[in-house]
Amino acid sequence: MTAPLLEVENLSRRFAIRRGLFVTRTVGHLQAVNDISFTLARGETLGLVGESGSGKSTTARLVLRLLEPSSGSIRFDGTDITALGGAALRSFRRRMQIVFQDPFASLNPRQTVGAIVGEPLLLHRPESARERNERVAEILSLVGLSAEHAARYPHEFSGGQRQRIGIARALVTEPDLIVCDEPVSALDVSIQAQVLNLLRDLQQRLGISYLFITHDLAVVRHIADRVAVMRQGRIVELAETETLFMAPSSPYTRRLIEAMPATAIGPSVQRRLSLLSAARS
Repeated sequence: MTAPLLEVENLSRRFAIRRGLFVTRTVGHLQAVNDISFTLARGETLGLVGESGSGKSTTARLVLRLLEPSSGSIRFDGTDITALGGAALRSFRRRMQIVFQDPFASLNPRQTVGAIVGEPLLLHRPESARERNERVAEILSLVGLSAEHAARYPHEFSGGQRQRIGIARALVTEPDLIVCDEPVSALDVSIQAQVLNLLRDLQQRLGISYLFITHDLAVVRHIADRVAVMRQGRIVELAETETLFMAPSSPYTRRLIEAMPATAIGPSVQRRLSLLSAARS
């Protein structure tokens, strides 16, 4: 059996609550992530869903070591990266990238698209300007843009195109894992489908793993192989996607699914939920 690409075990993160104007003091702690564990296989998409404030984005930032965990461990490709720092952590960061939620805020308006997409190469893969430009052109083509777009600025593109630029930036270092933090929530519904289909196509071509953060169960049903449901910093259910929708074991998950629009749930899930509700009454 192939070892998982990512193994998260008993991961927790607390934030200090401080009070005071001139002299601050700690008056308590907020448990944002509370003792969660999950794995992610190579080429798999794990959806992480839940309401706002459930700990999804904090989990994403812990996995990428953008935040330090209070306790627990994160193993990436067999190596415990929890305590890594400096050059050792930087070498792993090349293999772990992120696509942000807002394509309007996550791109530097003063940089050209070529500079934005090529910047990670300056940090992780020192090479000549010609090689960098060739790589940028290759990646832009991969996400449905052209080499000519490299000379333009972000304000010249639509929201969907900007998110493609964000995806290109994440892809340019050839990562094994991409964390997608609500990557389509700021886009129109028709554009959402295009971006989701692009992500699936890239996964099939390149074998990338996705940790896909979203509050939208319809989106996660479309793209995820497995789903972890978070509530108040804990994972309350983790299951194969269709299993979770057809037979949710957690009452909280069931309420989330029942709150979805009927068109997003589909008749088979609606019938199954009705049967489950009848059996429990």
